[in-house]
Amino acid sequence: MTGFTYYAKAQSTFKPPLIANENAFLGDVISSDKDNAEKPISCGFYRLEKGTPLVYTYTYDEMKIILEGQFEISDETGQKVTASPGDVFYFPKGVTITFTTPDYGLAFFTGQRAEGQV
Repeated sequence: MTGFTYYAKAQSTFKPPLIANENAFLGDVISSDKDNAEKPISCGFYRLEKGTPLVYTYTYDEMKIILEGQFEISDETGQKVTASPGDVFYFPKGVTITFTTPDYGLAFFTGQRAEGQV
């Protein structure tokens, strides 16, 4: 029988490292890849500030919940949503998403990928 794993105080800031442009920040908090290399799961925070849109093609499945602010999220099918706190998204592997924001947005994500894979 296997029990749960506890990571005390694993996260202390909600402004993760800059990953793209001048305004897109993303940071993994924790990953299961050390315990499950075959099907790892990573989670963390994504923050976007007003400025350059981020266009991203997913190479893994991801779920994202909007925590603060607002995102404008669109895909190549023409679907477009103005996302607010409490909204949840599923981004399947292979989809290309464009993220913008009128001010800033903060989201928590869980993706089926190894730590640091973006």
